[in-house]
Amino acid sequence: MPSLGADMEAGTLAEWRVRPGDVVKRGDIVAVVDTEKAAIEVEIFEDGIVQAILVREGEKVPVGTVLAMIRNEGQPEQPIPPQEVKAEKGAPSAPRPTAAARVPQAPMAALRGLRVSPLARRRAEELGVQLTAVTGTGEGGAITKEDVDRAAATAVRPVQAAPPAEERQAGLRRVIAAAMARSKREIPHYYLGTDIDMSQAMAWLAAENLKRPVTERLLYSALLLRTVALAAREVQEMNGFWVDGSFKPGPAIHVGVAISLRQGGLVAPAIHDVDKKSLDELMRDMLDLVKRARAGVLRSSELSDPTITVTSLGEQGVQTVFGVIYPPQVALVGFGRITERPWAAAGVVGARPVISASLSADHRVSDGHRGGLFLAAIGRLLQEPEKL
Repeated sequence: MPSLGADMEAGTLAEWRVRPGDVVKRGDIVAVVDTEKAAIEVEIFEDGIVQAILVREGEKVPVGTVLAMIRNEGQPEQPIPPQEVKAEKGAPSAPRPTAAARVPQAPMAALRGLRVSPLARRRAEELGVQLTAVTGTGEGGAITKEDVDRAAATAVRPVQAAPPAEERQAGLRRVIAAAMARSKREIPHYYLGTDIDMSQAMAWLAAENLKRPVTERLLYSALLLRTVALAAREVQEMNGFWVDGSFKPGPAIHVGVAISLRQGGLVAPAIHDVDKKSLDELMRDMLDLVKRARAGVLRSSELSDPTITVTSLGEQGVQTVFGVIYPPQVALVGFGRITERPWAAAGVVGARPVISASLSADHRVSDGHRGGLFLAAIGRLLQEPEKL
C-alpha cells in the first residue's frame, strides 16, 4: 500500500486491474486505492510478471502492506512471505495466502475426474478457491497453479458502496487537519515575502498568445511553476524532504500544485520534472492534473512525489498567502493575485502589474539568507520570460 502523503495511514484496495500471470511494464496502472482524499490509480515501477495478489478488493490495510508480488520475466516463482496485517477496525477482512487462511475443499467425490497438480491443490486451499469452479488449461484439462490464481483474482466479491459525499468531505477535512497540525507542530517555519514586477512577463505572454489559437494559449500560472522549478535548481535546499532527522535532496524537481476540490478541501499532486518541460508541456500537464484531481482520478506517483509545493489564491482575490509546508517537504511557495500598483523604476513612478510571492521554509534545512536568494531568483527569472 503506497504512502500517498504524510497524512495517509491506510487505504482500501478498491480494484485490481491485473491478474496473476499478467505481464506489466513500468508506468502501468495495476490497481485503484480508495483514500479519504480520492480514488488513486496505483502505478507499477518495474517491468515483470504478476506472481500473486496478496490483498483482496474491499480490504483496508495500513501503508506499507505488500499488495502483490512481481517477479522478473524468466525468474522462478518466489515463496510468498507471510505478512502480519492489522486491518482497520470495521473494515472487511479477506483470507490471506498463508497457512492460517486455508479452507477445506469440496468432498473428494466431487473432485473425482479432476486433474489437479499437488501445487495447484495447495494453492487452492491457501486462497480459498474451490477446485470444482476452476477451468483447467494444462495438458488434458489439468488444473494448474496459474488457473487457481486466475480464479482467485476473478472471484465475485461484494462491491462496497462509495461513501456519501458528506462523509468523504468530512474525512478529507480530518486528513488535512492532521497533516497541517503535524506540520506546525514539527516544522520550524520561517516566512519571507516579496513583490515582483510582472510587466515584462505579462507583455510577453500577451504577445505570445496572439500567435496561438485559443486552445493553445498560455496562462501566467505556467510561468510561475517554471520559475519556481528553475529557482529550486539554483537554491537546492528548497527542493527535498526532511526524513529521519536530516535533509534528503529531491531526486528531481516535482512541483506539487495545490488544487481546491469542488466538494471542499484540497490536494497537491505533482507535475513531474517541471524544470525540464516547456511551457506548452506545463500547460497541458497542469490542465490535465486539475481536471483529474477534481474528478477524483489521480495517480499514486502524483501524490507521493512532490518535492516542493506551489499554492496560488489569486483567483480568490487574495493578495498575499503564507502557506503551511506539506511534510516531509521543506518549502512551499505562495502567489497572490496580480494587481496594478505604483512602481518606481529608473526614477520614474508608474502603474505596473505586481504579484506578491511568499516562501514558507523549514529552518532546519535553510535560513533567511538562502530563502531570500530563492525568492530573488524567482523575481529575476520572471523579468526574462522569453527564456523560460
